[in-house]
Amino acid sequence: MNISHRPRRNRKSAAVRSLVAETTLSPSDLVLPLFFHDDDEDVAIDSMPGCTRWSLDGLVTEVTRVSKLGIHAVVLFPKIADQLKSPTGEESANPEGLVPRAIRAIKSAVPEMCVITDVALDPYSSDGHDGIVERQDDGRILVLNDETVEVLCDQALCHARAGADIVSPSDMMDGRVGEIRAELDDEGFEDVSILSYSAKYASAFYGPFRGALDSAPKDGDKKTYQMDPGNIREALREVVLDEEEGADMVMVKPAGAYLDVIAAVREATVLPVAAYQVSGEYLMLKSASASGWIDEKAAVLESLIAIKRAGASIILTYFAADVAQWLAE
Repeated sequence: MNISHRPRRNRKSAAVRSLVAETTLSPSDLVLPLFFHDDDEDVAIDSMPGCTRWSLDGLVTEVTRVSKLGIHAVVLFPKIADQLKSPTGEESANPEGLVPRAIRAIKSAVPEMCVITDVALDPYSSDGHDGIVERQDDGRILVLNDETVEVLCDQALCHARAGADIVSPSDMMDGRVGEIRAELDDEGFEDVSILSYSAKYASAFYGPFRGALDSAPKDGDKKTYQMDPGNIREALREVVLDEEEGADMVMVKPAGAYLDVIAAVREATVLPVAAYQVSGEYLMLKSASASGWIDEKAAVLESLIAIKRAGASIILTYFAADVAQWLAE
Protein backbone atom coordinates (compact mmCIF):
# COMPACT_ATOMS: atom_id res chain seq x y z
CA MET A 1 0.00 0.00 0.00
CA ASN A 2 1.16 3.53 -0.73
CA ILE A 3 0.54 5.15 2.69
CA SER A 4 2.79 7.68 4.40
CA HIS A 5 1.46 7.29 7.93
CA ARG A 6 2.17 4.00 9.65
CA PRO A 7 1.59 4.43 13.41
CA ARG A 8 2.69 0.84 13.94
CA ARG A 9 6.29 1.95 13.48
CA ASN A 10 6.10 3.39 16.99
CA ARG A 11 5.07 -0.02 18.34
CA LYS A 12 7.63 -2.24 16.64
CA SER A 13 9.74 -3.09 19.71
CA ALA A 14 9.74 -2.80 23.46
CA ALA A 15 12.51 -0.20 23.24
CA VAL A 16 10.55 2.00 20.83
CA ARG A 17 7.33 1.57 22.77
CA SER A 18 9.07 2.74 25.94
CA LEU A 19 10.41 5.82 24.14
CA VAL A 20 6.96 6.96 23.03
CA ALA A 21 4.98 5.86 26.08
CA GLU A 22 2.58 8.62 27.10
CA THR A 23 1.82 7.22 30.55
CA THR A 24 4.27 5.34 32.74
CA LEU A 25 4.07 3.85 36.21
CA SER A 26 6.69 3.85 38.96
CA PRO A 27 6.75 2.81 42.63
CA SER A 28 6.88 6.50 43.60
CA ASP A 29 3.31 6.87 42.25
CA LEU A 30 1.97 4.33 44.73
CA VAL A 31 0.71 4.35 48.30
CA LEU A 32 0.32 1.04 50.13
CA PRO A 33 -2.69 0.72 52.47
CA LEU A 34 -1.89 -1.34 55.56
CA PHE A 35 -4.22 -2.97 58.08
CA PHE A 36 -3.12 -3.59 61.66
CA HIS A 37 -4.45 -4.42 65.11
CA ASP A 38 -3.37 -4.41 68.74
CA ASP A 39 -2.46 -8.07 68.82
CA ASP A 40 0.76 -10.05 68.79
CA GLU A 41 -0.24 -12.14 65.77
CA ASP A 42 -0.22 -11.29 62.08
CA VAL A 43 -3.51 -12.55 60.61
CA ALA A 44 -4.40 -13.27 56.99
CA ILE A 45 -7.52 -11.36 55.94
CA ASP A 46 -10.18 -13.74 54.60
CA SER A 47 -12.01 -11.08 52.61
CA MET A 48 -8.80 -9.86 50.94
CA PRO A 49 -6.53 -12.78 49.96
CA GLY A 50 -2.89 -11.74 49.98
CA CYS A 51 -3.46 -9.00 52.57
CA THR A 52 -2.60 -9.20 56.25
CA ARG A 53 -3.81 -7.57 59.43
CA TRP A 54 -0.46 -6.85 61.03
CA SER A 55 0.67 -6.73 64.62
CA LEU A 56 2.69 -3.61 65.40
CA ASP A 57 5.93 -5.56 65.05
CA GLY A 58 4.72 -7.07 61.81
CA LEU A 59 3.65 -3.65 60.56
CA VAL A 60 7.12 -2.23 61.11
CA THR A 61 8.70 -5.23 59.40
CA GLU A 62 6.40 -4.84 56.40
CA VAL A 63 7.03 -1.09 56.11
CA THR A 64 10.77 -1.75 56.24
CA ARG A 65 10.43 -4.34 53.48
CA VAL A 66 8.36 -2.22 51.11
CA SER A 67 10.59 0.81 51.60
CA LYS A 68 13.42 -1.21 50.08
CA LEU A 69 11.20 -1.86 47.04
CA GLY A 70 10.80 1.87 46.43
CA ILE A 71 7.43 2.41 48.12
CA HIS A 72 7.72 5.79 49.81
CA ALA A 73 4.24 6.16 51.37
CA VAL A 74 1.83 4.04 53.38
CA VAL A 75 -1.66 4.75 54.68
CA LEU A 76 -2.75 3.19 57.97
CA PHE A 77 -6.07 1.50 58.75
CA PRO A 78 -6.53 0.19 62.31
CA LYS A 79 -8.85 -2.55 63.51
CA ILE A 80 -9.96 -1.25 66.88
CA ALA A 81 -10.98 -3.65 69.63
CA ASP A 82 -14.73 -3.72 70.23
CA GLN A 83 -14.39 -2.70 73.87
CA LEU A 84 -12.76 0.58 72.79
CA LYS A 85 -15.55 1.56 70.41
CA SER A 86 -18.20 4.06 71.48
CA PRO A 87 -20.96 6.23 69.97
CA THR A 88 -18.66 9.28 69.93
CA GLY A 89 -15.42 7.52 68.97
CA GLU A 90 -13.27 9.25 71.57
CA GLU A 91 -10.62 6.52 71.26
CA SER A 92 -9.74 8.09 67.89
CA ALA A 93 -7.94 10.91 69.73
CA ASN A 94 -6.20 8.81 72.39
CA PRO A 95 -2.50 9.81 72.27
CA GLU A 96 -1.57 6.28 73.40
CA GLY A 97 -4.03 4.62 71.04
CA LEU A 98 -3.20 2.13 68.33
CA VAL A 99 -2.61 4.60 65.49
CA PRO A 100 -0.28 6.99 67.37
CA ARG A 101 1.79 4.03 68.55
CA ALA A 102 1.97 2.70 64.99
CA ILE A 103 3.07 6.08 63.63
CA ARG A 104 5.84 6.37 66.22
CA ALA A 105 7.00 2.80 65.59
CA ILE A 106 7.19 3.32 61.82
CA LYS A 107 8.94 6.66 62.10
CA SER A 108 11.48 5.19 64.52
CA ALA A 109 12.29 2.29 62.17
CA VAL A 110 11.93 3.99 58.77
CA PRO A 111 12.10 7.76 59.32
CA GLU A 112 11.96 8.56 55.60
CA MET A 113 8.64 6.75 55.07
CA CYS A 114 5.70 9.08 54.42
CA VAL A 115 2.99 8.07 56.88
CA ILE A 116 -0.59 8.92 55.93
CA THR A 117 -3.39 8.39 58.43
CA ASP A 118 -7.10 7.90 57.91
CA VAL A 119 -9.24 10.45 59.71
CA ALA A 120 -12.78 9.14 60.25
CA LEU A 121 -14.76 7.62 63.09
CA ASP A 122 -15.97 4.34 61.57
CA PRO A 123 -13.14 2.18 63.02
CA TYR A 124 -13.88 3.65 66.46
CA SER A 125 -17.67 3.94 66.33
CA SER A 126 -19.92 1.38 67.95
CA ASP A 127 -22.41 2.37 65.24
CA GLY A 128 -19.97 1.74 62.38
CA HIS A 129 -20.53 5.14 60.79
CA ASP A 130 -17.98 7.78 59.84
CA GLY A 131 -19.54 10.22 62.27
CA ILE A 132 -21.60 10.57 65.42
CA VAL A 133 -25.04 9.02 65.04
CA GLU A 134 -28.31 10.44 66.33
CA ARG A 135 -31.33 8.13 66.14
CA GLN A 136 -34.65 9.79 65.46
CA ASP A 137 -38.01 8.81 66.96
CA ASP A 138 -39.20 7.74 63.52
CA GLY A 139 -36.30 5.29 63.18
CA ARG A 140 -34.16 7.43 60.90
CA ILE A 141 -30.41 7.61 61.52
CA LEU A 142 -28.74 11.01 61.31
CA VAL A 143 -24.98 11.39 61.16
CA LEU A 144 -24.25 14.71 62.86
CA ASN A 145 -21.94 16.88 60.80
CA ASP A 146 -20.63 19.65 63.03
CA GLU A 147 -20.32 17.51 66.16
CA THR A 148 -18.38 14.93 64.13
CA VAL A 149 -15.99 17.55 62.75
CA GLU A 150 -14.98 18.52 66.28
CA VAL A 151 -13.90 14.93 66.96
CA LEU A 152 -12.15 14.67 63.59
CA CYS A 153 -10.07 17.72 64.45
CA ASP A 154 -8.98 16.07 67.70
CA GLN A 155 -8.16 12.89 65.80
CA ALA A 156 -6.10 14.70 63.15
CA LEU A 157 -4.22 16.64 65.82
CA CYS A 158 -3.49 13.40 67.69
CA HIS A 159 -1.99 11.89 64.53
CA ALA A 160 0.07 15.01 63.83
CA ARG A 161 1.51 14.98 67.34
CA ALA A 162 2.53 11.35 66.85
CA GLY A 163 4.45 12.23 63.69
CA ALA A 164 2.06 11.71 60.76
CA ASP A 165 3.17 13.43 57.56
CA ILE A 166 -0.31 13.58 55.99
CA VAL A 167 -3.77 13.30 57.52
CA SER A 168 -6.48 12.08 55.21
CA PRO A 169 -10.10 12.79 56.21
CA SER A 170 -12.28 10.12 54.57
CA ASP A 171 -15.51 10.91 56.40
CA MET A 172 -17.18 13.26 53.85
CA MET A 173 -18.45 15.68 56.51
CA ASP A 174 -18.99 19.23 55.26
CA GLY A 175 -16.35 21.78 56.24
CA ARG A 176 -13.96 19.36 57.89
CA VAL A 177 -10.93 20.25 55.77
CA GLY A 178 -11.03 23.90 56.81
CA GLU A 179 -11.53 23.08 60.48
CA ILE A 180 -8.73 20.50 60.50
CA ARG A 181 -6.39 22.93 58.71
CA ALA A 182 -7.12 25.64 61.26
CA GLU A 183 -6.62 23.24 64.18
CA LEU A 184 -3.32 21.94 62.83
CA ASP A 185 -2.02 25.44 62.13
CA ASP A 186 -3.08 26.75 65.53
CA GLU A 187 -1.13 23.93 67.19
CA GLY A 188 2.04 24.49 65.16
CA PHE A 189 1.59 21.72 62.60
CA GLU A 190 1.61 23.88 59.48
CA ASP A 191 3.79 21.30 57.69
CA VAL A 192 1.30 18.43 58.14
CA SER A 193 -0.52 17.98 54.84
CA ILE A 194 -4.18 17.20 54.23
CA LEU A 195 -5.12 14.64 51.60
CA SER A 196 -8.87 14.98 51.39
CA TYR A 197 -11.23 12.28 50.20
CA SER A 198 -13.04 14.93 48.19
CA ALA A 199 -15.11 12.63 45.98
CA LYS A 200 -15.82 9.49 47.98
CA TYR A 201 -18.74 7.61 46.53
CA ALA A 202 -21.28 5.40 48.29
CA SER A 203 -19.88 2.42 46.45
CA ALA A 204 -20.62 -1.30 46.42
CA PHE A 205 -16.87 -1.94 46.09
CA TYR A 206 -16.00 -1.37 49.78
CA GLY A 207 -17.25 -4.69 51.17
CA PRO A 208 -13.92 -6.55 51.56
CA PHE A 209 -12.38 -3.56 53.37
CA ARG A 210 -15.19 -3.51 55.90
CA GLY A 211 -14.60 -7.20 56.46
CA ALA A 212 -10.93 -6.50 57.11
CA LEU A 213 -11.69 -3.95 59.83
CA ASP A 214 -15.15 -5.04 61.03
CA SER A 215 -16.32 -1.48 60.34
CA ALA A 216 -19.62 -1.93 58.51
CA PRO A 217 -22.53 0.25 59.69
CA LYS A 218 -24.67 -1.46 62.30
CA ASP A 219 -27.78 0.25 60.92
CA GLY A 220 -28.59 2.15 57.74
CA ASP A 221 -26.05 3.07 55.08
CA LYS A 222 -23.65 5.91 54.24
CA LYS A 223 -25.62 7.51 51.43
CA THR A 224 -26.40 10.70 53.38
CA TYR A 225 -22.72 11.65 53.42
CA GLN A 226 -20.95 9.63 50.72
CA MET A 227 -21.70 10.61 47.13
CA ASP A 228 -24.24 9.26 44.65
CA PRO A 229 -22.38 7.16 42.02
CA GLY A 230 -24.36 8.91 39.27
CA ASN A 231 -22.97 12.37 40.03
CA ILE A 232 -19.88 14.03 38.61
CA ARG A 233 -20.58 17.78 38.90
CA GLU A 234 -21.07 17.25 42.62
CA ALA A 235 -17.54 15.83 42.77
CA LEU A 236 -16.17 19.00 41.22
CA ARG A 237 -18.06 21.08 43.76
CA GLU A 238 -16.52 19.07 46.59
CA VAL A 239 -13.03 19.48 45.11
CA VAL A 240 -13.43 23.25 44.78
CA LEU A 241 -14.60 23.52 48.39
CA ASP A 242 -11.77 21.36 49.73
CA GLU A 243 -9.20 23.36 47.77
CA GLU A 244 -10.62 26.61 49.17
CA GLU A 245 -10.52 25.16 52.68
CA GLY A 246 -6.82 24.29 52.45
CA ALA A 247 -6.50 20.74 51.15
CA ASP A 248 -3.05 19.96 49.78
CA MET A 249 -4.22 16.98 47.69
CA VAL A 250 -7.63 15.63 46.69
CA MET A 251 -8.84 12.08 46.17
CA VAL A 252 -11.38 10.17 44.12
CA LYS A 253 -12.59 6.87 45.58
CA PRO A 254 -13.11 4.27 44.11
CA ALA A 255 -10.85 4.50 41.06
CA GLY A 256 -11.61 1.93 38.37
CA ALA A 257 -15.30 2.67 37.93
CA TYR A 258 -14.71 6.43 38.22
CA LEU A 259 -12.03 7.17 35.64
CA ASP A 260 -14.24 9.90 34.16
CA VAL A 261 -14.43 11.56 37.58
CA ILE A 262 -10.66 11.39 37.97
CA ALA A 263 -10.24 13.04 34.56
CA ALA A 264 -12.76 15.77 35.39
CA VAL A 265 -11.15 16.46 38.77
CA ARG A 266 -7.72 16.65 37.12
CA GLU A 267 -9.06 19.40 34.85
CA ALA A 268 -10.74 21.25 37.72
CA THR A 269 -7.82 21.65 40.13
CA VAL A 270 -4.11 22.37 40.17
CA LEU A 271 -3.71 20.20 43.27
CA PRO A 272 -2.27 16.68 43.08
CA VAL A 273 -5.03 14.15 42.44
CA ALA A 274 -5.08 10.79 44.19
CA ALA A 275 -7.26 7.80 43.41
CA TYR A 276 -7.96 4.74 45.54
CA GLN A 277 -8.12 1.30 43.91
CA VAL A 278 -10.39 -0.09 46.60
CA SER A 279 -10.82 -3.52 48.14
CA GLY A 280 -13.56 -4.65 45.77
CA GLU A 281 -11.40 -3.81 42.77
CA TYR A 282 -8.51 -5.67 44.37
CA LEU A 283 -10.62 -8.74 45.13
CA MET A 284 -12.06 -8.92 41.61
CA LEU A 285 -8.57 -8.95 40.10
CA LYS A 286 -7.31 -11.44 42.67
CA SER A 287 -10.29 -13.77 42.21
CA ALA A 288 -10.15 -13.70 38.42
CA SER A 289 -6.42 -14.38 38.39
CA ALA A 290 -6.74 -17.17 40.99
CA SER A 291 -9.30 -18.83 38.70
CA GLY A 292 -6.91 -18.57 35.77
CA TRP A 293 -9.13 -16.23 33.75
CA ILE A 294 -6.67 -13.34 33.64
CA ASP A 295 -2.94 -12.77 34.04
CA GLU A 296 -2.67 -11.01 37.42
CA LYS A 297 0.47 -9.01 36.68
CA ALA A 298 -0.72 -7.83 33.27
CA ALA A 299 -4.22 -6.97 34.46
CA VAL A 300 -3.05 -5.12 37.58
CA LEU A 301 -0.52 -3.04 35.66
CA GLU A 302 -3.13 -2.22 33.01
CA SER A 303 -5.65 -1.17 35.66
CA LEU A 304 -3.12 1.14 37.31
CA ILE A 305 -1.96 2.66 34.02
CA ALA A 306 -5.62 3.44 33.28
CA ILE A 307 -5.98 5.23 36.62
CA LYS A 308 -2.85 7.25 36.03
CA ARG A 309 -3.81 7.98 32.42
CA ALA A 310 -7.12 9.38 33.65
CA GLY A 311 -5.20 11.96 35.68
CA ALA A 312 -4.23 10.53 39.07
CA SER A 313 -0.66 11.25 40.13
CA ILE A 314 -1.05 9.30 43.38
CA ILE A 315 -2.58 5.81 43.47
CA LEU A 316 -3.54 3.96 46.63
CA THR A 317 -3.49 0.24 45.87
CA TYR A 318 -3.11 -3.02 47.77
CA PHE A 319 -0.94 -4.20 44.88
CA ALA A 320 1.71 -1.51 45.52
CA ALA A 321 4.44 -3.82 46.80
CA ASP A 322 3.80 -6.41 44.08
CA VAL A 323 3.89 -3.72 41.42
CA ALA A 324 7.18 -2.33 42.72
CA GLN A 325 8.69 -5.81 42.42
CA TRP A 326 7.26 -6.34 38.93
CA LEU A 327 8.57 -3.01 37.70
CA ALA A 328 12.05 -3.88 38.97
CA GLU A 329 12.14 -7.13 36.98
